[in-house]
Amino acid sequence: MSSETDFTLAIEDLTVSFDGFKAVNGLSMYIDRNELRVVIGPNGAGKTTVLDLICGKTKATSGSIKFKNHELTNLSEHQIVRAGVGRKFQTPSIYENLSVFENLEISYPKGRGVFGSLAFERTAEVEARIREVAADIFLEDSLEMEAALLSHGQKQWLEIGMLLIQDPELLMLDEPVAGMSVREREQTADLLNRICQGRSVLVIEHDMEFVARIAHKVTVLHQGMILAEGSMDKVQNDPKVIEVYLGH
Repeated sequence: MSSETDFTLAIEDLTVSFDGFKAVNGLSMYIDRNELRVVIGPNGAGKTTVLDLICGKTKATSGSIKFKNHELTNLSEHQIVRAGVGRKFQTPSIYENLSVFENLEISYPKGRGVFGSLAFERTAEVEARIREVAADIFLEDSLEMEAALLSHGQKQWLEIGMLLIQDPELLMLDEPVAGMSVREREQTADLLNRICQGRSVLVIEHDMEFVARIAHKVTVLHQGMILAEGSMDKVQNDPKVIEVYLGH
């Protein structure tokens, strides 16, 4: 018996086929607590599919996904969220017509469900938590602003905040700095380095400079399989990785 109990996420021999095409093929990957892992790879390597499998949006053909030693492959998407897995998609899904404060308030985990939200009270505890998260995501001065008026980068931060307020133990982000300014990228690197204290963060990213600033460990996917894994330096100097990337 391996000591897989220590991992926040243990993926073993994971495969998913779409009409005979293996988008993910026998993948095994282990993520530690407090680890910030970045997954890179050419388009079509299976990166987003891996996130879809972890969050239950896509069902695995075979293999195992364990989150804190609990099997996820047989759970529904909302059960996986409840277990403590949060995911941000490529395009921000925020409530454009609500303020930043209200977006964060709606995401607060207390009292989910119809009756919970009817009885929801804006307690001092809730408000303090909202202000704390807003400060984390550089939006403490924009709490009353309508979300539609935020910059693209600020919308991305708000969505990260909407996940953070739920306090997930595994946070998954799909290309979080796409379309951001240089300054926003720097701030996002700072944000991600802070939020992996006390939780695991899994990021898919194309921007190598950004990857170098945040990754504890890099996993390179190619054709649904792991091509290389390790530090950014190790991966960047791996002949197989160079070949795949130069080929694209």
